[in-house]
Amino acid sequence: RPQLRALPEFQGTAHSRPDPVVQARVEAFIVEQYTAGRSLRQLAEVTDRSFSAVRNIRAKHGVHRRSAGAAALREDA
Repeated sequence: RPQLRALPEFQGTAHSRPDPVVQARVEAFIVEQYTAGRSLRQLAEVTDRSFSAVRNIRAKHGVHRRSAGAAALREDA
């Protein structure tokens, strides 16, 4: 599996005290992209966050976990 690069707008922004504006954008991006079908691992890579951080953001926003073997990401998303 090829490893994805962090998107420029998120690269290097994971800090113990992140900028609230950047953190809000990261969280919105994660919720939107997870709902569209991206995996937690993919989102961790492109947002420069840990898998656990992405999972916690998903849970914080009440986004339900998909079952194993969920459909692949749509090309138009």
